[in-house]
Amino acid sequence: MKLQLALDIFSLEEALALTEKVKDYVDIIEIGTPFVVESGMEAVRRFRQAFPDKEILSDTKIMDVAELEAASAFEAGADYVTVLAVTDRITLECAVQIADKYGKKIVADMICVKDIPAKVAELEEIGVHCIAVHTGVDAQKLGKTPLEDLKLIKKYSKKAEVFVAGGISEKTIPEYKAQNPDVMIIGGGIGSAADPVKAAAAMAELIHH
Repeated sequence: MKLQLALDIFSLEEALALTEKVKDYVDIIEIGTPFVVESGMEAVRRFRQAFPDKEILSDTKIMDVAELEAASAFEAGADYVTVLAVTDRITLECAVQIADKYGKKIVADMICVKDIPAKVAELEEIGVHCIAVHTGVDAQKLGKTPLEDLKLIKKYSKKAEVFVAGGISEKTIPEYKAQNPDVMIIGGGIGSAADPVKAAAAMAELIHH
């Protein structure tokens, strides 16, 4: 089980500095969508240069032109690229083809998917490498969590790695870990903590052991 650090709320330099402090506890570094919007693939390149031994995920949330956008992220140094699962099948297929060409992985983000069993079946038929359970920040404000969706995806997925994101904290890690996801994604639980290093160490201990 891996810990993915989601970086969304900092400047690029702040994010690099934070990651340097907590890198020993993190398996995957996520270049969040705000970074992709603000800095493009330069953020991916900077993190790849700074952390050559870490896996990097570019949270591009691709909806179209997957061949071009996924290739751009992989060439910049990403190991994983996200595609929104609600997009057209042809876009998902193109994304998988490009990832296979580069020897990398596509993560299908399940945000806003209504029929989870049907979508999981389609994604695995296409050959998507990873499926991400995702409760967005806006939905979290209404009290929603990704736990029930995680249970459902774990029930129906047979091949894909399963990621989970959505307000996970040190307190709630055990209930998510009980569902045995492959990757737990932590953002604010580390980045907004009074002591990010202490928080990352504690969460890594829970996740890894």
